[in-house]
Amino acid sequence: MSRSNRASRRDFLAAAAGLSTYSVYVLAEGSRPASGADSAPDLPDIRAGFEAISPMEPGLAARRFEGEPHMTLVDLECDLLVAGGGPSGVCAALAAARNGARVVLCQDRSRLGGNSSSEVKMHVVGANNHRGRPGWREGGIIEELRLDDAANNPQRCWELWDLLLYDKLVSEPNVTLLLDTVVFAADVQGGRIDRVMARCDKTEHLYRISSKTYADCTGDSRLALEAGATIRWGHESRAEFNEPLAWEEPTRETLGSSVLFTARDFGTPMPYAPPSWARKIDESHLRFRPISSWEYGYWWIEWGGITDTIRDNERIRFELLSIVTGVWDYVKNSGKFPGAETWAMDWVGMVPGKRESRRVEGDHVLTQHDLMGLNGEPNDAVAIGGWGLDEHPPGGFDAIEQPPFVSIKLPEVYNIPLRSLYSKDVENLFIAGRNASCSHVAFTSTRVMATCAVMGQAAGTAAALCVRDGITPRQLVGDDRAVFGLQQALLRDDQTIKGVRNEDPADLARSARVSASGAYESSRPENVTNGLVRDMEGEMDNRWIAPLSADGAWVELDWDAPQELSRVQLTFDTGFHRELTLTSSDSHNSHMIRAPQPETVRDYALIARLEDGREVELARVSGNHQRLRRHAFDPIRAKSLRVHVSATNGEDTARLYEIRCYA
Repeated sequence: MSRSNRASRRDFLAAAAGLSTYSVYVLAEGSRPASGADSAPDLPDIRAGFEAISPMEPGLAARRFEGEPHMTLVDLECDLLVAGGGPSGVCAALAAARNGARVVLCQDRSRLGGNSSSEVKMHVVGANNHRGRPGWREGGIIEELRLDDAANNPQRCWELWDLLLYDKLVSEPNVTLLLDTVVFAADVQGGRIDRVMARCDKTEHLYRISSKTYADCTGDSRLALEAGATIRWGHESRAEFNEPLAWEEPTRETLGSSVLFTARDFGTPMPYAPPSWARKIDESHLRFRPISSWEYGYWWIEWGGITDTIRDNERIRFELLSIVTGVWDYVKNSGKFPGAETWAMDWVGMVPGKRESRRVEGDHVLTQHDLMGLNGEPNDAVAIGGWGLDEHPPGGFDAIEQPPFVSIKLPEVYNIPLRSLYSKDVENLFIAGRNASCSHVAFTSTRVMATCAVMGQAAGTAAALCVRDGITPRQLVGDDRAVFGLQQALLRDDQTIKGVRNEDPADLARSARVSASGAYESSRPENVTNGLVRDMEGEMDNRWIAPLSADGAWVELDWDAPQELSRVQLTFDTGFHRELTLTSSDSHNSHMIRAPQPETVRDYALIARLEDGREVELARVSGNHQRLRRHAFDPIRAKSLRVHVSATNGEDTARLYEIRCYA
């Protein structure tokens, strides 16, 4: 087709602008109190929300969008547009919405979760390095999701994880969710994204979305690419950042993608005949890739790092499926695996789980030196990581003479600065996930999904504050008070920032005296107001722990003068020293508890003593399994507040990290 007959992205957006007469204009969900984890959604509101994305069109002109005669053009307006619905996008959307922003999330597939969804089935890992760094499991929204999944999905069903993520987003009144919808164009004016175009071919809608801020959580940096942001791909040279682990020369090679499978024992002989195009596998292919179990295989079936992991996805899918079917043929039919006769695959992934593609350059490029703690702590720290520096050969499975990975454990968890979570070129574009601003060496750690999730929570919270205050991400970073406010907002939502504690001046609990029914060793009652909400394994420096008697156990805040209270926030112990994630690996799962965590307080009450001496019960909860619980009530003037614990989910001690109180 000649150039004269093709519309450019800018022409396309301009043409769309000219069709406003024929489009349907809808304001994305109006700002309402966010639901969070402690309130039920309003069912009529959920149903009404569908009118925003598929409005009735009486009298719509016969002419539609030129070149798309059967697509309906819908305008949406919001505070934050999130492109991508993996862990980073889900957490960004929820964080922004719960902090008062109106959010539209576009996800190009029918389900949320990215590589953690039922389409790929990769388990979520992060700073605790499986069990290599006990005590550093991430808090915040990803912890909320893991706890809900463990309590309500003990059978380890991946589709229920999909459903959980969907439930969280459709139940959040400030989120408009567009599934099967891809962002494909951006209109940038004066270094800012003015609006984007997205399309859903399943519903025959084109969406023209205007937002104050944007977040690229696509992994492939699709929105950033359309907006003209600076992009990195592959390995930097060693000289660029003086990273000892960087390659001598730059290259576009990357980590490859993987296709997983699951299998089970059917108790009767189960034949397997591979397709004609399956790879022929023998012992030479598996020298560094031992097969020790059959139920969940295998992350090292990796391929595509020497190609373009975006544009060559179809070839990558084929090669990965040829390896999967060849490996399973070897397990089933080589005679080298006694007992495999009764095993059969019951699922094979058809979506390659992508590890690496584009990265967006921000005001700070996170490097190996940052992750190793050699550059000091960033003043704008907003999230943590801790997975090892985990390099894979670009040749993947075909690199049979190389181990499938080389991992170097980092000495400590590290902080991620906000400057790595926004574009240096596009002033209202946040980034979160595996496309964050990192060198390739740093990326080999930051790419894992729990780290992506906490980056998403940080970016979403920052976006909400930028919208509230009318500032850009760069302006936020340049204002020490704004950075302090962001960090305290993140801590309030249980995000961990290494070395930063609760100093929220609005938290009235910090000025209270603390007493309790009892306490173990160093687990003093005063720990609940010391500003820290995690202990390492074997420590009790930041929790109150007390024996549960027949009457339970209690901890109480007392003030010299009555305090006006309307909100109380509690942070319970959920066993951070254990790994917790959804996995099909029996060996990994054997170290987890797929149920409410036994340390967690199950039943409790909040009781206030008023200034006239009367006691009132503010809340009574049974069946809790969450770490972070919030309670709102009509304002009272209280002299004291007691948390009375009557039962846990298994332990014989009451455990509480933090009490916060707000007017």
